[in-house]
Amino acid sequence: MIQSVEAASPAASKQLDDAIEMLPEQVQGQARQTVSDAAAAASDAARPYLPPEPPAAAVVPAAPPAAQLPPPAPAPAVAAPRYETPPALADIPFAGDLSRAVSSLPAAFPGVSLAPIGAIAVFVPWLQKAGQICDGVKAPTLAALYNAENGFRFGPTAPVSRDGAKGPGQFMPGTWEKYGKDADGDGKADILGVADSVMASGHLLCDMYGEIDGWKKQGLVQGDTLDLTIAGYNAGVGAVRRSAGMPSGLPDYENQTKPYVKKIRATEAQFAMLLAPFFGNSDGSIGSKVVEAALRFIGLPYVWGGGNVNGPSGGGFDCSGLTSYAVYAATGDKLTLPRTSETQWNIGVEIPLEAARPGDLLFGNWQSGGPGHVAIYMGNGQMVHAPQTGDVVKVGPVFDGMKVRRIL
Repeated sequence: MIQSVEAASPAASKQLDDAIEMLPEQVQGQARQTVSDAAAAASDAARPYLPPEPPAAAVVPAAPPAAQLPPPAPAPAVAAPRYETPPALADIPFAGDLSRAVSSLPAAFPGVSLAPIGAIAVFVPWLQKAGQICDGVKAPTLAALYNAENGFRFGPTAPVSRDGAKGPGQFMPGTWEKYGKDADGDGKADILGVADSVMASGHLLCDMYGEIDGWKKQGLVQGDTLDLTIAGYNAGVGAVRRSAGMPSGLPDYENQTKPYVKKIRATEAQFAMLLAPFFGNSDGSIGSKVVEAALRFIGLPYVWGGGNVNGPSGGGFDCSGLTSYAVYAATGDKLTLPRTSETQWNIGVEIPLEAARPGDLLFGNWQSGGPGHVAIYMGNGQMVHAPQTGDVVKVGPVFDGMKVRRIL
């Protein structure tokens, strides 16, 4: 019986998807999630009765279309645990097609709207590392500078300035010759890459910071050391020395360097808030680790019934698959959530939305059976979630009408 149902599932899924498409647009998302959750529950119920896989070499199937559910996984051996402990979060690379995570930075972060959060995620480990080179230049300053320089764009298609500055850090050839190093161990110093550029910027800024601080102690320059360091990145540290402080007098200094410094300093605080959830251990909380675990899959496709505590399946996650994985991974396998959004609503305690903190679960798309959607709160009115068929794991603003459960 089970095998006959499996054989018919592609056609049934297609018919079901066609039927949903005939519903009013405003309820299609709820209908899809309801079917997704039901399919996941049915899969869990059927799994003990499925025959084991033959002992042949495993072949990874191509990801199914969004509307087609992957076949149920084989039952585990009786003596084996149902789930495996996931690897440490630090060992999991960022996954997914970041170019599809196209939600721009929200209005909650004014002045930083140039880059998708998915692109910033690629820079996060290196911003954190470069921000530890010296005390004077931290990760939020580097992030604000990279937003101003090239909008976090990198690789062969990254824009080149009219003066010939290249890559996400906009290095001129002479400066890159001095500071460009192979930071990520791939055998080359790549001016267009992320790791090498960010680390080069960190070393350059810290060198300038120390030099300017020395000049200040000698009474040769005046002004805030970090302001002058950022100005030196834009105009050259020699311009700071010649002006005895903030470069001024020339049109480029007045129209470019000063606004550049002002923009970066004005957006440091927003980038500090934006980066905090990515730095999973920044406050030592389990909640921040839940957020970090989910953010590692920014850009991965939404898949009906996709994902569990071991990670994505069928090529991606659905909403409750993502929350199941993130909570399990962050707690070191100590907390396993039920698989559907409706059943996850029964875990923990409800709290007011204004009291939400990173790692709390958000529930929405309310139906007669309960919530049709679940997401993870990041802070600052933002959440990370797997929205719906045709979309990807992404960050966006909290939906109207969402309720919060604290599970940790």
